[in-house]
Amino acid sequence: MQQNTTDIAEKKDFGRNWVISSRFLFHVQLFAFMAFVLGGCYGLYTMRYKGKPKVEVPESTQYTPKYK
Repeated sequence: MQQNTTDIAEKKDFGRNWVISSRFLFHVQLFAFMAFVLGGCYGLYTMRYKGKPKVEVPESTQYTPKYK
């Protein structure tokens, strides 16, 4: 009976079972990537350009220029 419990413990061990560990690491990488992308999008959204400035364009450089 002692042998059975150690086999189950070895199957659940992170360092010994590469299938479980690789799946876990994949999900950690996926979560970190999504957090990075969403954080970047949120940062761009909060720092976005607000309003258009009023730019003075000289009349001589317009499409139909007005000369004096």
